Amino acid sequence: MTSNFKNGLALAAVAFAVSSALSASAFARDEIRIVGSSTVYPFTTAVAEKFGESGAGKPPVVESTGTGGGLKLFCGGVGEAFPDVANASRPIKKAEFEDCQNNGVKDIVEIKIGLDGIVLAVDKGAPDFSLTQEEIFLALAKDVHEENLKFIPNPAKKWSDIDPTLPDIKIEVLGPPPTSGTRDAFLELVMEKGAKGFGGYRELKDADEKNGTKDYEKVWKSIRQDGAYVEAGENDNLIVQKIESNKNAIGIFGFSFLEENKAKIKSILVGGYEATYENISSGKYPASRSLFIYVKKAHVGVIPGMKEFLAEYVSTKAIGEDGYLVAKGLIAMPKEEIEKTAKTAAELTPMAAPEK
Repeated sequence: MTSNFKNGLALAAVAFAVSSALSASAFARDEIRIVGSSTVYPFTTAVAEKFGESGAGKPPVVESTGTGGGLKLFCGGVGEAFPDVANASRPIKKAEFEDCQNNGVKDIVEIKIGLDGIVLAVDKGAPDFSLTQEEIFLALAKDVHEENLKFIPNPAKKWSDIDPTLPDIKIEVLGPPPTSGTRDAFLELVMEKGAKGFGGYRELKDADEKNGTKDYEKVWKSIRQDGAYVEAGENDNLIVQKIESNKNAIGIFGFSFLEENKAKIKSILVGGYEATYENISSGKYPASRSLFIYVKKAHVGVIPGMKEFLAEYVSTKAIGEDGYLVAKGLIAMPKEEIEKTAKTAAELTPMAAPEK
């Protein structure tokens, strides 16, 4: 037997061993693993239960880690050690997408599942009042504009300090931490829009555009840390419990948690509109957003049941106007958008890189 032939056999044996190891590793996990948004968590959990009941595979394991934390895990790599799907209550960011690419997660499928609203809610027995985005910004911004583009630490202690017609009660808002997609959406839909309502902030934004600085972004993204805003973690049910026990506190979370607890809590108006299914669906409610799941295409066909799970998720019986997820608080998309979502899920069309 020649030396070359022996070497060829040895290399073939190694290749076979590596291939077998990869196959064994790829199929070592026989259940879908999902991480991410606490807002999307109850919807994905409901789909996971339906999928398990159908007999198509084991019920997926769903963890509530927050959007940011979930995408970090999702983008960690390809293989059984990493999640297959990430729930997200905001679009994936450019930096997160690049992190995925750098770790070998090349083909990411973005699936929009429906709409949601960022709700500001209080206990049923609390006073009724309405807030504009500008008033919310003035209450929660870490620093507020004084004059000549100078900023001072936010001095407001009570809502009546913002406007005398507002309740004479302490500003105390319980909301999500920085890892939460709800926090990101609240900042962009409420705080940034609120900052734009004042001349001093518009001047700061113009200065940023002229000089290439990011002072304006820093201002609207900076939340008070003096007790007016309390980070209550990723568990939205805990926020509901806390505002039940504190009549003066306002909680921030997704619309589904308002629906699930409407016997105990109520929403306050934002920009003159109540957080209702109709107002969010029509776009009248100013703090409306889209919800997503992100799928690792490389895991489809490797982790059992992925295709069937996605088909269940995007079905009209789940996300349609009369779907079981709508009964849990999801705001359904128009019919043509649902059809587009179903096509994306069936064809596993990878998304393009986000712009920001």
